[in-house]
Amino acid sequence: MTAPEPTYRINIAAEMSGVSENLIRAWERRYGVPKPIRTASGYRAYARSEIEILKRLKQLTQQGVSIAEAVLLVPSLTREVKALLAREEQGQPQPVVDYGPWRDELLRAAQRFDQHAIDASLDEAMHGRPPVAFFDELVAPFLKEVGDRWHTGALTVAEEHLLSNAVRQRLMALLNSAPRRARRHVVCACLPTEQHDVGLLGAALRFRHAGWKVTYLGACTPLEQLARTAKALKPDVVAVSAVRDGRELKGLRKAIPEGRIIVGGGAAKGRLPGLHVIETAADWSRLFEELP
Repeated sequence: MTAPEPTYRINIAAEMSGVSENLIRAWERRYGVPKPIRTASGYRAYARSEIEILKRLKQLTQQGVSIAEAVLLVPSLTREVKALLAREEQGQPQPVVDYGPWRDELLRAAQRFDQHAIDASLDEAMHGRPPVAFFDELVAPFLKEVGDRWHTGALTVAEEHLLSNAVRQRLMALLNSAPRRARRHVVCACLPTEQHDVGLLGAALRFRHAGWKVTYLGACTPLEQLARTAKALKPDVVAVSAVRDGRELKGLRKAIPEGRIIVGGGAAKGRLPGLHVIETAADWSRLFEELP
């Protein structure tokens, strides 16, 4: 039988969560989150699960997500917190996806052309993980290795496509399920010769989960079409992926003379006049801090 959760007065809940008492009360009034119980004396009392949700809401808002957007994620946050508390009660450690076995399982499944096994392994890794962490910690290193194996002949074209398409489908699903109401807007596109858009999907996922509206143009976008889109929509940022061929980067600022342009990918390195280059996770943090 599950023991009842301990409860805490609002001053302790504020200390444990890092959210001020005034802000907790404001979120309760406006959004109905968290949901305290009332003691016999009329005081608010907060269960441990509500405090954990407060922690996650604070983390999301620090990443740039509006609280109105963040509270839409409370159902999934609640499931995550309940699983965490259940593991703690049973003395189980927080599960960590071990990259090596996970990678090997996917590669073996691809060699068997076992779509079901690929889907099951990816879905298990996605479950309960923040979308950006899923991309950064698993998808990005895995697809780099898949590409390297394909170049050396260790993977066939069919096997590479099977894995890449399965990953891409899940990234698109994560992108489409993210919060949508936003004040800020980004247009995402690959350079005209760039066929691979998984890195661009990762960038779009960062923006969407930071509370941005995303217009996603995808692979092989002609510069004139990207420029027309930017002129029509006037986004806050244009994000461009250049993985293998950066020659078109020189004409990017000329094609889009106004607004902030960020570029990422293997071909986007060093100083590019008029462009903001993203190479590391720290670059992303600085970018979101700089943006209004």
